[in-house]
Amino acid sequence: MPIPELAIWSAAAGAIALVVLLGLADFALSRRIDALHGAIYNLIALFFVLVMSGIAGSLLPPQWRPELRIAKVLAGPVCAFTGDLLIRTWFGARHRDRLMDLSLLVAGIAVPVLAAGALLMLPRAQQLPAAAGMVVLNTALVTWMSVRAWLLGDALALGIALGSLLMVAAVGGLYAIALAAPMGTGAQALVALGSVLCVAVIGIVLWQRNQHARRVRGSQEVQSQYDAVTKLPGGLPVVRHLIRAQKRRRMTRREGAIIAVLVFEPERIRAVAGTVGLNEAYVQLAHRLQHQVGVMNPAGRYWERCFVVVVESIRTTASLRTMGLRVAAALRRPMHVTGADGSPMQVRLDVGIGVLRLERESAEVEDLLHEAQALAEAARHFASRAATRDPETGDVVPVEHAQLGPRPATSRPQPPRRFPVPSLRTPRARP
Repeated sequence: MPIPELAIWSAAAGAIALVVLLGLADFALSRRIDALHGAIYNLIALFFVLVMSGIAGSLLPPQWRPELRIAKVLAGPVCAFTGDLLIRTWFGARHRDRLMDLSLLVAGIAVPVLAAGALLMLPRAQQLPAAAGMVVLNTALVTWMSVRAWLLGDALALGIALGSLLMVAAVGGLYAIALAAPMGTGAQALVALGSVLCVAVIGIVLWQRNQHARRVRGSQEVQSQYDAVTKLPGGLPVVRHLIRAQKRRRMTRREGAIIAVLVFEPERIRAVAGTVGLNEAYVQLAHRLQHQVGVMNPAGRYWERCFVVVVESIRTTASLRTMGLRVAAALRRPMHVTGADGSPMQVRLDVGIGVLRLERESAEVEDLLHEAQALAEAARHFASRAATRDPETGDVVPVEHAQLGPRPATSRPQPPRRFPVPSLRTPRARP
């Protein structure tokens, strides 16, 4: 390998290794598994660059050439497998979009399987070109799915799309180098720069997502637009987010949902645990709520007793039933807080969860928030503490009894009991 090219790719590998170290440092600080996943993916990307650029071949002894040839065929597919499955998780594709979920899952499994088949069945001269075609197509698919996730409301997915677009050029260039295509030093420098930039851009986006999750869980200082207790966005940012979500939904024509959580009689908790204990309970509520809906659907504190989540895209209408019941079950579990006298104690919040289905047609943001809160108020009369409006009858019913689509075979709920339901024409609550 010529000295200038060795210097270029050594510098690129060093820069990617720095991104890997920063990812590991982020994991050490945040203790979040997502940060570790990002560091592992960047480590695999570093291995891919070392193998395809020729650095590994220049450092390994000649007797390692058969293993290096196999590594060149499999490095890209392994990287595609890891990236597809991790991005599927980061985007919450399983719960948000069937096409995105199936595309990333099928592609992530198919690419390494087909590459292994090519290694066994194709002539040696055709193995690497076949792997190159599969990996480049997979990278283009990831770029498309990232843009789709952005259109469905994941603001950080646009950064993943930009990194994936750079990756298409970088992967194509690296395979061209591995296939000994004629390429000057300047062209290799551009490919190396693209490789570093795509890893850096994706790493920055994942760091931002981890920072968001850490802000929800942690206790660091936040800007005035965030609630000082729970670190969630406050009333006005919640409204702005819903307005932007409605604009995007006009383009995508996707169904979504608003989940409103009302806390009833917080003074009961304050009487036994004090203000500090009540605030600790609110923080735990915010953490559990964000965990259940995923970081791609940011939660907010609309006003003191009301928390709101805007889910811009749902995979199926039936998934609202599962989401509503999961949120209700998580928020009703006991919470351990510090009592007024400083001793630990256990409390249980009295909550109601309103699940408002957002249909493809647009509606006024104020009316949507009002109806979601009214559903949460009505949920207090139901055993599950989760209410929605039945799409067929228009009645307010427990979410487990709403006609939202097919149920799992093991789920056979009893007919709903009759409960008094408050009118939805109550005065609008203001943050």
